[in-house]
Amino acid sequence: MRGVPDPSRSERLRELLAVFGMLGVIGFGGPAAHIALMRREVVERRRWLTDQQMIDLVGITNLIPGPNSTEMAMHVGRLRAGGTGLVVAGLAFIVPAVAIILALAWAYVTYGSTPTGEALLYGIKPVVVAIVMAALVAFARTALAGPLRIAVAVAAALLWAIGVNELVLLAAGAIAVAALRVGTRHPWAAIGIVAPAAALGAAASVNLLTLGAVFLKAGALLYGSGYVLLAFLRGDLVLRLGWLTDAQLLDAVAIGQVTPGPLFTTATFIGYVLAGVPGALVATVAIFAPAFVFVALIGPIAERLRERALTAALLDGVNAAALGLMAAVTAQLAASAVRDPLTVALLAGSGLALWWRVPSVVLVAAGDVIGVLAGSPVGP
Repeated sequence: MRGVPDPSRSERLRELLAVFGMLGVIGFGGPAAHIALMRREVVERRRWLTDQQMIDLVGITNLIPGPNSTEMAMHVGRLRAGGTGLVVAGLAFIVPAVAIILALAWAYVTYGSTPTGEALLYGIKPVVVAIVMAALVAFARTALAGPLRIAVAVAAALLWAIGVNELVLLAAGAIAVAALRVGTRHPWAAIGIVAPAAALGAAASVNLLTLGAVFLKAGALLYGSGYVLLAFLRGDLVLRLGWLTDAQLLDAVAIGQVTPGPLFTTATFIGYVLAGVPGALVATVAIFAPAFVFVALIGPIAERLRERALTAALLDGVNAAALGLMAAVTAQLAASAVRDPLTVALLAGSGLALWWRVPSVVLVAAGDVIGVLAGSPVGP
């Protein structure tokens, strides 16, 4: 009896479009939540990847600039359907968020304000925390095999909590595991070095070329979470060019927090505020373009990292540190999301539903409805 035939290339592309398009719509909560949602879809439900492959991709995306969860989508797309799959998965994840942000930017420019989304996030955040916790448990079984990697993860979480730079922690985790397992004296040779941002020439007024250059620089050089992006942009757009006020930048932060998808789509909002639809398109393309290039270049190399003892040890160290960082971010998110009996019930109920393999999209939609019906409580 013949097995089920492999899907054709066109079928795989349609699957990628459907999966990552859906994730782009329900992907609230930042990179840790996005990666957890991706794991539910591509590891548990569809079995396109193993947990080992998934956690390796987490480690690799943390070592290159750009939006981590978007790059994860691109990596999965490339493994599933080659270069075309990379582009399809990346765009499917980005475009829904861009469309939502563009609509909110229009409302902001037209009416001077946008919905806060507090009630929406009130119900969704506990669900997201449960999804991330489930992913962390699954990843830990693979990535934290042995006391050394457990120690690296715990140390990374604690040091990040007191303000140590995440890229430093990833590099230190890689070096620690490689030095103790392989015994090499120079494990840091395989770790990338962060280049300082090159200064752009000042512009007297808003123009698309300079706007594109600002966001291209951010997409090509920025490490860390989307919140680092905001500090990065403040230096260029508020302090140096004077195109935005601090209040407008804070509004951009709020929009990024209450919309799904990558926080880098803040570029869409800022681009529209500064130069309408052309500005939104230029800023969006500029900030995401480097990620497509980085993933296309590093993807084939990443597949061979497990073949050598040194690079495998470095990758294991990065993975352990990345998992520690995910745990620390999740704890921070849980502290703000689970704050009353209803959110505790949402967290517990979501955990139980995940055990019964209820699809993530159903859980997020349920959290959305419950949050809107209950409303966001007054107070911190």
